[in-house]
Amino acid sequence: MNLENRTCVITGASRGIGRGIAEELAGEEVNVAVNYRSSQAEANDVVETIRDAGGTAITAQADVTDFSAIKSMRDHVHDEFGSIDILINNAGITKDTTFEKMTPDQWKSVIDVNLNGTFNATKAFFSDIKSSDQGRLINISSIVGKQGNFGQANYATSKSGIFGFTRTLALELAPSGSTANSVAPGFTKTDMLADVPDTVKDSIRDDIPMSRFGDVQDISHVVKFLASGEASYISGEVIDVNGAMDL
Repeated sequence: MNLENRTCVITGASRGIGRGIAEELAGEEVNVAVNYRSSQAEANDVVETIRDAGGTAITAQADVTDFSAIKSMRDHVHDEFGSIDILINNAGITKDTTFEKMTPDQWKSVIDVNLNGTFNATKAFFSDIKSSDQGRLINISSIVGKQGNFGQANYATSKSGIFGFTRTLALELAPSGSTANSVAPGFTKTDMLADVPDTVKDSIRDDIPMSRFGDVQDISHVVKFLASGEASYISGEVIDVNGAMDL
């Protein structure tokens, strides 16, 4: 898909969707920087898996809520690979409770990681993306950002904000030929879903027209396409990957 020798940073890439994207792009000969906050062993495992398969990857530690740490990570990536072409903002957390019970700290921590973290990483690498001949900004949002979800006011707000952020940067990047898009997964089989009680999962599955949860590969395949040259005229879009749940 014309991705050979491109360089990509993926935030929150030590597990789940981020890990799947890292392995998918590395399989297309992309140089991958696996960002993590504290899961060093898991991040090392991702890098080892990629290298064992013949790919190129490094770990890149930084807390996305800390802009100075993100800038240091950028310098580390530049030292290893040079300027990047693709940034995938994937890092995210949940702290679920009803709004009535939600504390300011629960609100702030989710906004800080999911939305402010997206700003921080994009700000640090924006000039790279803009100057690349195939610059790609891909932000991982969620169906919850479109529909809302009981007990997730903080998460829904953070993921909804990514839509406006993405569309605005698509306009600002357009003169350079670089693109910005968002992918909005539905309920996907990751550790985050595994923590949901079985009775709740059964109820969610009943609302999915395709009658199954998404696989990580369902997301990573779409991200790979958006990162490729074949998607050079797609920008400012929200790509839903949810088994028709939003229809």
